[in-house]
Order: sequence, then structure tokens, then C-alpha cells
Amino acid sequence: MLEDAGLSRSRLRALIEAGALSGLDGVTVRDPARKVKPGEAFVLDLPQPRPAAPQPEAIALSIVHEDADLIVIDKPAGMVVHPAPGAASGTLVNALLYHCGAGLTGIGGVERPGIVHRIDKDTSGLIVVAKTEAAHRGLSALFAAHDITRAYLAVVWGEPSRADPRLSGVPGLVHEPGWTRIATGIDRHRTDRTRMAVAAGGRGAVTRFRLAEAFGRAALLECRLETGRTHQIRVHLTHAGHPLVGDAVYGRPRTLPPGPMAEALRGFPRQALHAARLGFVHPVRGVTLDFVAPLPPDMDHLVVTLRRCARDHAYT
Repeated sequence: MLEDAGLSRSRLRALIEAGALSGLDGVTVRDPARKVKPGEAFVLDLPQPRPAAPQPEAIALSIVHEDADLIVIDKPAGMVVHPAPGAASGTLVNALLYHCGAGLTGIGGVERPGIVHRIDKDTSGLIVVAKTEAAHRGLSALFAAHDITRAYLAVVWGEPSRADPRLSGVPGLVHEPGWTRIATGIDRHRTDRTRMAVAAGGRGAVTRFRLAEAFGRAALLECRLETGRTHQIRVHLTHAGHPLVGDAVYGRPRTLPPGPMAEALRGFPRQALHAARLGFVHPVRGVTLDFVAPLPPDMDHLVVTLRRCARDHAYT
């Protein structure tokens, strides 16, 4: 089957309609729905991948795993994943085009890395990228089926408590054994289209979180994603009343008396969110892969500072 070559159905259809398929008699076949008679054979002329629009850039990458089909990167905070208005260069895609070079066999006929999920510019941590069409198709299917393990570490304002009646009264929030589950719709904000918001008619989103460490005025949470909506963790934790420390879009700093803990929390320059674990079955080789990325230095320093303040009761 042609699909065994790692080509999606839509890609095959596009190639046939473009005249890339012919019979052994040299006659071009342009109808993807044409019935095949017993004994017929065809030749598919695969064009060379077109150069990608983003340009390769020699940017250092923290590579956690790489093989012929995919690559796993520990992305630093501050790096945009894909070129966009206002970020045409310096992105993860630019870096991967340089690093992978001829190792990119073409996604949809274009020499480009296959981005199957993203993490925000100011979120650090693990991201997997396809290098081949077969891997892109397989990873996309895994994400669509929610068959990916994704764990994040987040520092939030306040300490979520299962005994807090306010938390239990948040719409869409329920306590499960060991976890708190938030299930809501998420859509564009009604008045600020650059933001996302909990919305009854939005796309379904499910986040689970549990307390990893308490610091009195703040807490370290482990969050698990069942779905992957834009800004999902940031929106859901704000919805729960515990926004991310440093989140200038969704968070509101708490009023704290002057002191070392207030200084550490207010001075953190980005949303305190790190994609710490990524696990999945390799879409081509079938082996189970599981990766863990330690906290980056800025978040590690924040957690160490908060831990010391909590130990010394230096809340003010």
C-alpha cells in the first residue's frame, strides 16, 4: 500500500491530482477515486521536498532524544516554537531546520519539522517534533487520542486545599483520588481575542493537578494534561483561583507584606510553568519512550527560595 511509505491520505490525493501517478503504460492518472483492476501497477513520482519558508539558524538546542523519525527538545523559556508575526526568526523551527538538515524527509512535501504540539514562549520544557511524514502522522494520532503522558510543574499563588469549600465550588472542578480534575470548555475571550477563557460553548479541556509542595503563600503543583488547548493550564489554574506565579496575562499577584517570599514571587519574570515529563509510544518503532526534564535554573531557584522561606517561616 502507498500509505505504508509514510504518506497520509490527503498527501496521496494531492500527489495524484497533481499528476504524479501513472500506469506502466505511461498514462497519467489524476482521479484519486479511480478503481484499480486486477493486475494493474502504477508508478508514483515523488517530488523533492520544497524548501521551507523559515530559514535555518544555528541556535543551540538541548536535545533529550533524537532518532531518524523524531527529536525531543528541552525548550528554554523565551523561545517561540513556530515563526509568527513578530517572531520570524530565533524560533525552535529555525533551529531544527539547521540542526536536522537533510534528516528532514519532508512533511506534506515540504522540508520542515513536523510540529504536533506546542508550548508557550515563556514556558520551558519538553516538546517532541517529527522529522518524517510517518512520524508526524503517528504522533498526531497519539495526541488526538490523548495517548500521550504530559506532566507539568507549576508554581501558583496560594495553596490549593481539598478542604477549601471555595475550591470545591468552582464550576467544572471535582476531587478525585490523589488529584483534582478541572473539566470545562475553553474558547477565545469575548472581548480580548489574544486571551483564552473558560467558556460553556468552548472546546472541551481537562486538566488534573495535585499538590507537590506547599510554601504557605504559594505552592508547587504537578499538572497532567488530558487535552491540549491553548493556554490550558494557565486558564484552568486561574479559573480555580490559583494562577501561575509570573503570569502577566492570566495571573494577578497576591497582596503580600514586604519580605523575601514576596520579593521572590513578585520578581519572577515569566509564568512559572515547566513541561517536566513527556511519554509516548514511538509512532514508527513501537517502543515506549518516557523523558523527564529537570526544572530550569530560574524555576529551581524560585522553588529553593520558597522552600527556605517556608522552613524559616519568612513569609513577611
